[in-house]
Amino acid sequence: MSNLDRITVDPEVCGGRPCIRGLRIRVKDILDMLADGATSEDILRDYPYLEAADIAATLEYAARQADHSVIRVA
Repeated sequence: MSNLDRITVDPEVCGGRPCIRGLRIRVKDILDMLADGATSEDILRDYPYLEAADIAATLEYAARQADHSVIRVA
């Protein structure tokens, strides 16, 4: 089941960047923490208003953004 409904985009929040449930924590913030070696448990401990499904939504969102068609010009 998709968690993408947890990702919100609002021009009034974080300049319209994708955020978690309208909170002022961006998808990029979570991705940066994970890339720097933080575990999901670390993030949830440091940000108690986040839920495990928020991290899953972040990863799903990023995976879908990275999947794009490749057009080769000969």
